[in-house]
Amino acid sequence: MNRSMNNMLENIFKLKDNNTTVRTELFAGLITFLTMSYILVVNPNILGEAGMDRAAVFTATVLGSIIATLFMAFFTNLPVAQAPGMGLNNFFAFTVVLTMGYTWQFALTAVFIEGIIFILLTFFNVRELIVKSIPRVLKEAIPVGVGLFITLVGLKSAGVVVANDATLVSLGDMANPHVWIALAGVVITGALLALNVNGAILIGIVAATIGGIFAGVVHFPEGNWVSLPPSLSPTFAQFEWDKVLSFDMALVVFTFLFVNLFDTVGTLIGVVSKAGLTDSEGNFPQIKKALFADALGTTIGSVLGTSPITAYVESSSGVAAGGRTGLTSVSTAFMFVLALFFAPLFLIVPASATSPALIVVGLFMISAVAKINFEDITESLPAFITLIFMPFTYSIAQGIVFGILTYFFVKILSGRYKDVSTVIYVLAVLFIIKLGLDAAHIWEKM
Repeated sequence: MNRSMNNMLENIFKLKDNNTTVRTELFAGLITFLTMSYILVVNPNILGEAGMDRAAVFTATVLGSIIATLFMAFFTNLPVAQAPGMGLNNFFAFTVVLTMGYTWQFALTAVFIEGIIFILLTFFNVRELIVKSIPRVLKEAIPVGVGLFITLVGLKSAGVVVANDATLVSLGDMANPHVWIALAGVVITGALLALNVNGAILIGIVAATIGGIFAGVVHFPEGNWVSLPPSLSPTFAQFEWDKVLSFDMALVVFTFLFVNLFDTVGTLIGVVSKAGLTDSEGNFPQIKKALFADALGTTIGSVLGTSPITAYVESSSGVAAGGRTGLTSVSTAFMFVLALFFAPLFLIVPASATSPALIVVGLFMISAVAKINFEDITESLPAFITLIFMPFTYSIAQGIVFGILTYFFVKILSGRYKDVSTVIYVLAVLFIIKLGLDAAHIWEKM
């Protein structure tokens, strides 16, 4: 890369100030892409269950991820990638469409409205106020919970951990080659890290993929490896406005808002703190811009034809590989551009080859547990609830919700109400209302 290009990238992303290099950032972006590339397959399949055109959703997923990730890169200079959120796409397809009986156009309309509301809430600093009002002890617990969560994601995707009716979870089938590929990948990556090998995580992914070829679990596509992206026309701006003022629309929009807000907050705090970019209170100056990038991504994604877009927890794998600036995000976005035309090439990498990166990153992130004050039960219990609820409910948002509720009630009941800010009072009331609505919805089905 010539000197003028390096100087331009330095001026835009402040690489020296962040103690990083172009090479490191590009590799970090590639690793982030590889660990989150499963969304290229999963999102079209999930939304396809709701009746959407899978090919069009693939294009919408890729384009939405590119645009939202570039927003994050240039607005915030953070190494955070964005794409349609897991969980949010399940709610879109299986709850709004298949359970409540609405059309996928209705669900897309709800996502669009949510995005507009998010833009307004961010403009008026409401979302930033919520983030800054989260108690410091919970901000210390969130990276730990995120680390446990992505470890579980990695173990689950490789089949190392599987569902079990008797014990909830159990060890997967040891005859499954994916399990051995993942475990070998963890050991190889760990050894490379111990030897201070540059690009250890990427080398681990490549080594695991090669192992997958010999194990017969990497399937090379038949036919062309290069193709033009499918048309967006079946999903582009397919909104349905006739039920926009209904109670169900309000309920669906509120749920999208609720889950997306706290998923994004938890992911941003977890990833940015791991990058060492937060202050002593767990805040960072780019928070408002990051929330704007998230809101714009969701809004544009709904126009393209996909479920809410959010910051991806897999970005922490790129951070672990040295990513510190928005150039990492640009690199990830570029990988998505290539995926538009070379999807078969990227999709040959099995989940078992990328899961070691998530497991190792989980190890890196739990080190933040040392910052938690375990001597004060009013601090340690909310932190503990936060970090265990994330993996055990398979939701970053639920970890934050129940952590804040625990903090609120323990502080109030122990007479330490002065520790509780006004915003936490408001959030606690809203959380209780939300949980009450969820409970009422369950009773209606019984």
